[in-house]
Amino acid sequence: MRMGIDLGGTKIEAVVLDDTGSVRFRERVPTPQGDYAGTLAAIGGLVARAERAVGQTCTVGIGTPGAISPASGLMKNSNSTVLNGKPLKQDLEQLLGREIRMANDANCFALSEAVDGAAAGAEVVFGVIVGTGCGAGVVVRGHALTGPNAIAGEWGHNPLPWPTDEERPGPACYCGKHGCIETWLSGTGLANVFVAETGERLQAPGIVARAEAGDAVCEAALQRYEDRMARSLAHVINILDPDVIVLGGGMSNVRRLYDNVPKLWGRYVFSDRVATRLLAPLHGDSSGVRGAAWLWSM
Repeated sequence: MRMGIDLGGTKIEAVVLDDTGSVRFRERVPTPQGDYAGTLAAIGGLVARAERAVGQTCTVGIGTPGAISPASGLMKNSNSTVLNGKPLKQDLEQLLGREIRMANDANCFALSEAVDGAAAGAEVVFGVIVGTGCGAGVVVRGHALTGPNAIAGEWGHNPLPWPTDEERPGPACYCGKHGCIETWLSGTGLANVFVAETGERLQAPGIVARAEAGDAVCEAALQRYEDRMARSLAHVINILDPDVIVLGGGMSNVRRLYDNVPKLWGRYVFSDRVATRLLAPLHGDSSGVRGAAWLWSM
């Protein structure tokens, strides 16, 4: 059986899948904040309890924020900053006494939806997480791409395509640049842009709810958001030409995106027609942990 671990900033989740993809065990625990040794111990405890529950030793795949640097073997680019610069994979392999597989959490999300989720059977899948941040993963013929720099799919840290004069230079991003897609399309970005454009502070769910209730200001903000998403995904389609794009994260619950964004992206895609499908995730917020388990199907 395959075990997946989703190492998040606030919680660590473990799941055990059998060969059919059915869940045999699931548990979540809080992530020890700012405590690297405590994080290792929490993962070790989850693995031990899961294997006792299913009665056998499992393969272990782990989805993490950030990535393993090919140059140093240490973690980089993690918003859980306690992981950065640490030999996480090596430490966990020593703790668990076995080889593990590890991938970026967005790669795990994309892999889950490509294996037995919304994009099952598709040859090329682009899996996007639009939540607190904005990440993505690429899966080709059932294999998650990593790349020589371990940044395949880092969509959120490219600039917003075809910006208007009003969108330049764009909001400041924590990466040190301005106008990154993440600053526009993450749930956090939508809220920050809304207050900059309207002067009213409102979180993403509130903007969506008020738009649905007929509020003209929030409706206009969501229409601008949809156009920005259409431009950003058109840029991906022009480069990757995926069969399916799957949305994850909190903004994936905004149902209107699946109708409205594909109606808009055609004007930006370099093609006479666009066959790419934009889909909601089948496995919801469980996709990342399932994808970590499926790292052992690769």
